[in-house]
Amino acid sequence: MSSSSKAPATAGPLRTRSVVPLVVVLAVVGAGVAVPLSGMSTDAALELIGVPDPGLLTTAGLPAMRTIGEILAAVAVGAGLFAAFFTPPQKDKTLDVDGYRAQQIASWANIAWAVAAALLIPLTLSDVSGRTLWQSLPPDQWLVAISSIDVASSWRWAAIIALVAGVGQRLTVSWRWSVIWLAVTVLSLLPVAATGHASGSTAHDIATNSLIIHLFGAAFYVGGLVAVIAHTLRGGARVALALRRYSVVATVAIVALGLSGVINALVRVLPSDLFSSTYGLLVVAKALCLGLLAVFGLAVRRRIIARIESRGANAPVDRGTLLRIVLVESVVMAGTMALAVSLGRTPPPAPRYIPTRQEALLGFELPGPFSFGTVFGLWRFDLVLGLASVILLGLYVWGVVHLHRRGDAWPVGRTVSWVLGCVTMFLTTSTGLGMYMMADFASHMVGHMLLSMLVPVMLVLGGPFTLALRALPAAGRGNPPGPREWLVEFINNPLSHFLTHPVVAAVQFVAGFYLVYFAGFYDALVSDHIGHMFMNVHFLISGYLFYWVLIGVDAAPRQYSPIYKLMVLLGSLPFHAFFGIMLMNYPTVLGETWYAGIGLPWIPDLLQSQRVGGGIAWAAGEIPLFVVMLALAWQWFQSDMREARRGERQADRDEDAELRAYNEMLRQMSQGGNRG
Repeated sequence: MSSSSKAPATAGPLRTRSVVPLVVVLAVVGAGVAVPLSGMSTDAALELIGVPDPGLLTTAGLPAMRTIGEILAAVAVGAGLFAAFFTPPQKDKTLDVDGYRAQQIASWANIAWAVAAALLIPLTLSDVSGRTLWQSLPPDQWLVAISSIDVASSWRWAAIIALVAGVGQRLTVSWRWSVIWLAVTVLSLLPVAATGHASGSTAHDIATNSLIIHLFGAAFYVGGLVAVIAHTLRGGARVALALRRYSVVATVAIVALGLSGVINALVRVLPSDLFSSTYGLLVVAKALCLGLLAVFGLAVRRRIIARIESRGANAPVDRGTLLRIVLVESVVMAGTMALAVSLGRTPPPAPRYIPTRQEALLGFELPGPFSFGTVFGLWRFDLVLGLASVILLGLYVWGVVHLHRRGDAWPVGRTVSWVLGCVTMFLTTSTGLGMYMMADFASHMVGHMLLSMLVPVMLVLGGPFTLALRALPAAGRGNPPGPREWLVEFINNPLSHFLTHPVVAAVQFVAGFYLVYFAGFYDALVSDHIGHMFMNVHFLISGYLFYWVLIGVDAAPRQYSPIYKLMVLLGSLPFHAFFGIMLMNYPTVLGETWYAGIGLPWIPDLLQSQRVGGGIAWAAGEIPLFVVMLALAWQWFQSDMREARRGERQADRDEDAELRAYNEMLRQMSQGGNRG
């Protein structure tokens, strides 16, 4: 049996009983809080959407099942995090006993989360249609719900993704695969962001992004805590290290929860409504719970870590310490998650005005035609890529400062390139350009070219991997891998070897353009905010991979000569040009239903806007590629110069032995010719 599917020989029978009662307690607490709080607004919610009462099984079961499902998803995320980052792998790169047990917990939690998400499909149909749950249970009714109700379709995708992660975690024990399954588990939370008020409110772009951050923060906070507690109750090793790493995760998570919660509240409720409406009171209660966690939880955990370390790394942990963690942080956080579910079931205060069609579809209003003034006169912070650009810039500056304090130099040109890349990404997504990208195809193509062509070029020239490897400390012998070790693993693994082949990188980069726009995906993606976000992230990652392989200053898994990479680049040029030409001559309007629904008065001809976008892709796409060609030519020149200098140093060492041998060969040939 291969190492990717066999269990560690020393694992023995799994002892997961210690974590099951805790998960049950969290589920009971969460459901016990969510049901009565949601029931406070049931009549108002039913009256607002104009449907009959579907019965107690639905009105109580829907918030209870959603809370239980989100807690199970959090447990799956936390256990997957523990397996990937809190335990050291064995010599054969498989999970050790603690990592294996954590991954098995994650697998069962994912499967249970998939079941809960599937049960939410008939519950959603019952809730929306006003029919009883029993009438919505037959499988044929599920198909009706999935095809006609967006929320039910979201639960379908959450169930599928969670099931894939759960099955994958049961079939593999490779340390490398553990982080992949963790990423898939986190991905199962994305469809949840498409439910509730976030996707249907004004400013729903900001609301959806903040909800995504909120869900991720809650999952890592609760799930990580459950995983650490389960590990400690099993008598696992390195408890202090696990708590220390979890404390970092929890600190980031609580900050993300607080900021995203404030943003979400500001989108849907005015300060005057906080104490005069049920929705506002729930917001206040949730904020108080998060504040309690931030102040009390982090302080207690710091004291616990210090106490464990003072007793020694292998000292037993007293159960009183564990109970404080369990009863305070876990229960309060489960109640906080239930409050979030109740907020999703509670109608927010009525808006002070009727939103326009633009605002209803986009989440905001555009003041006029695309121009320099409207682009830089409007600012709308993108909570995904805008925030990512700020974080990436901050981490890079930290790395440079760390090197300088250590006395190591770092090229100024690389720093300037990285800063320009982050600033360009921020301006593309958080100015008016990011807003117009959602409403106009030509503006969308401007952003597409910047995110896939210009920003990645500047980022890869910054050499972030090299900087990180020089600045990050090693985890230490025998300790679980840290960021530096995972970065090394990211660079040196079979998948990276495959993706960083120049031909593969070029194919995925070019093929992505054609698949998104000409394979039917664009119409589905453009009409949804998460679809817009997916395209932006896809363009950025795809472009980064392409340019990292061709001109990146970071070491790739495999090295190729500049002439080979130049030939690959020249081979991809016609496909870039042809893409723009196809767009200019494409007879069908891409995303016609979406753009016609927005109805921008200054764009009466959607096909003409698409032709302009094709022209932008054809013209602007060649400029970065020309810059890349110059960079490759420069690398080629530098490679030749290095070879020449190496030859000169070798000649100095052996006193031109190679030249003297060559001259001797010529002399012998000349003498042979003279004798002939």
